[in-house]
Amino acid sequence: MAWQAIGMEPRVGAMLPCNVILREVEAGVEVGAIDPVASMQAIENAELHTVAGQVRDLLAKAVAAV
Repeated sequence: MAWQAIGMEPRVGAMLPCNVILREVEAGVEVGAIDPVASMQAIENAELHTVAGQVRDLLAKAVAAV
């Protein structure tokens, strides 16, 4: 999906939510990731926003599974 997004908007590479953080906390492990929809708000491209929504859904499923 990152490749798809870069094809739509070449300058988007620096804004992609490629980092996921795992951190040990008292209650277990905390998983954090940037919301791709929020990070793409600065770019006016409806097609890119659709892909960001798909990525957000996939990240949410991955975090929920941990």
